Amino acid sequence: MATKEEVTMSQLAEPVQKQLSQYRVQQIQAVLTLLDEGNTVPFIARYRKERTGTLDEVAIREIEDETHRLMKLNQRRDDVLKLIDEQGKLTPKLKHELEQATVLQQVEDLYLPYKQKRRTKATIAKEAGLNPLADWLLTFPQKGLDEKAKLFVNADKKLPDLDSVWAGVHEILAETFSERADFRDSIRKYTWQHGELTSKVKRGAKEKDEQQVYATYYDFTQNLKQIPPYRVLAINRGEREKILTVGIDVDATRILDYGHSRIVGKRQGPAVEKIDAAFSDAYKRFLGPAIERELRRKISDTADTHAIQVFGNNLYHLLMQAPLKGKIVMGFDPAYRTGCKLAIMDESGRFLTKQVIYPHKPASQKLRDAAGPEFKKLIEKYHVQMIAIGNGTASRESEEFVSEILKTLDHPVYYVIVNEAGASVYSASANARAEFADLHVEERSAVSIGRRLQDPLAELIKVDPKAIGVGQYQHDVPEKELDEQLDRVVETAVNQVGVNVNTASPELLMHISGLTATTAKNIVKFRNEKGTFVDRQSLKDVPRLGPKAYQQAVGFLRIIDGSNPLDNTDIHPESYAATRQLLESIDETAKEIGSTKLQQRLSKLDKTKVSQELNIGDATLSDIISGLSKPGRDMRDSMPAPLLRQDVLTMADLKPGMELQGTVRNVIDFGAFVDIGVKQDGLVHISQLSDHFVSDPSTVVTIGDIVTVWVLDVDEERNRIQLTMRRKRDK
Repeated sequence: MATKEEVTMSQLAEPVQKQLSQYRVQQIQAVLTLLDEGNTVPFIARYRKERTGTLDEVAIREIEDETHRLMKLNQRRDDVLKLIDEQGKLTPKLKHELEQATVLQQVEDLYLPYKQKRRTKATIAKEAGLNPLADWLLTFPQKGLDEKAKLFVNADKKLPDLDSVWAGVHEILAETFSERADFRDSIRKYTWQHGELTSKVKRGAKEKDEQQVYATYYDFTQNLKQIPPYRVLAINRGEREKILTVGIDVDATRILDYGHSRIVGKRQGPAVEKIDAAFSDAYKRFLGPAIERELRRKISDTADTHAIQVFGNNLYHLLMQAPLKGKIVMGFDPAYRTGCKLAIMDESGRFLTKQVIYPHKPASQKLRDAAGPEFKKLIEKYHVQMIAIGNGTASRESEEFVSEILKTLDHPVYYVIVNEAGASVYSASANARAEFADLHVEERSAVSIGRRLQDPLAELIKVDPKAIGVGQYQHDVPEKELDEQLDRVVETAVNQVGVNVNTASPELLMHISGLTATTAKNIVKFRNEKGTFVDRQSLKDVPRLGPKAYQQAVGFLRIIDGSNPLDNTDIHPESYAATRQLLESIDETAKEIGSTKLQQRLSKLDKTKVSQELNIGDATLSDIISGLSKPGRDMRDSMPAPLLRQDVLTMADLKPGMELQGTVRNVIDFGAFVDIGVKQDGLVHISQLSDHFVSDPSTVVTIGDIVTVWVLDVDEERNRIQLTMRRKRDK
């Protein structure tokens, strides 16, 4: 028997499809049913392709979000219907209008006249009995207005004369006009089409804006529909900091003409003037300000959503940077007074040793002289192959120091500048203290910097994403929505890569489909107490890891060199039987997984015939073949490798026209910041990203990309470097 939730989901499939017409109703229904059964988005996208028609995570989340929006709309509609019905004012027409509403704003507009509000001047006028006179005025009587109004003069009701009577009628009409849903809808649409967002500097505020951060917006105007999100966020911040005054300008004459045509039309008579005045006042006091607030909120919400998407996109590409596998790495956390902290990790990221050296002033000459030999000795003793230098304080001087030492070695050792944003946040956290209780905060930072080079994903997920610094205005957007988006991004990245269950940290495991912080810790505790997992089946013995959690998680957990070769693939155990049948049909065994011979044989299969014989879907068969061909595959291996350096550049070395290679560090609405090996990242403005018009920088570059750039301009005083990716042409 279907549950109430399943019926609700079933009812929502068609309404969702009306909003998301790119998906079939059957696909939407399948997604909603799977979600309702407790399946996670990564699991559905990876292991339920036949049921969804191979929808990816983006599509599944889009369906999920639209369903939640409609559920919220339906709940609010039901509440409003009930509230109006309890007042005895729910007419068949109003009920129909509410049931046809497709967005929350329409429901709120229709509910407004019935919404309980504080006592207004209109409320007081109605209590004094002036409603009949207001209704009569709307019949456009041709004479006798004052005579009729005299009947309502009543000192006991605070209506001592005609002026007070007409003032009360005016309030009733103004409030009535302001609460009409059709008026609000039309004026809102007109303001959206023709309104302009304006900002001006407040008197005396320029002095507060010492660095002229908001100078662009001291006298600024742009059409509401055209203003880009980053400008909205900048203007909003300027308003919050009391530098700017912000508003919406629109031609009020056209709106007043609209009101006249809708209410008065071709009617004439003495009532027209009073009614026009009431509508004008309604717009000035109620409609205009309310619609301005709504549209400001609309463009701000859009800007917030966009900024969150930019952050999420950048974070995804940061997490998915290629790991530097199989290298002994030294993490180098630069500093002046307190010395540079060094930490060495073996090929698997295991911490080996630490050291502090003092290569920079204000350290004594003796300490500075000793720094080079100590550094070189560590490199040679531990066979260090790569050095990860944090890009914070003293990074520039440390890079010069490292470069000079590397030139004296008789074998190649390279260094990479690593973005250390958030490393200090992690180093001071409870998780870092638990992992390295004997190390100081700065020494933990050196470990984190080194591991970021070895495995960016495994290390960066230990840090609050907001501290990583790859967004745009991330501190201005709603924290709850930002956190939700970043959780999704991390979940997607971790599950696309998969993890080695015998080495993964609790922080990494908790992002695996179906696992929680508790079950992740239990896996690590079980591993530490019982020894490494030899097969996926033994995960069922982990406390509190129930059948559903096991089903959702196991496909994303790898067992390397375990008892079952299939456990080092992304083939789900539920498909093991079909996989063995497939191998038997071509006279192969699981021991041949990943071999060239098996890859060649699998590539020649008639997939349609085999999927029918095995009674599995085409998508599942393709995934099985892929898993057998590339066990333990890591999709990050196809990403650009880190840009390795041996020598150092300074801003003084840069000349216009110089060609360089750099790493994209951040992508924002107006371009991309590129690390070219000097302390300051250079900006490639959106107009310089390509020879062709670019509307969205993320379609051209992503974080981690290695790009060729040319220097356009260097401003050493302001610490700014302008770069271009447009190829130079001979003049």
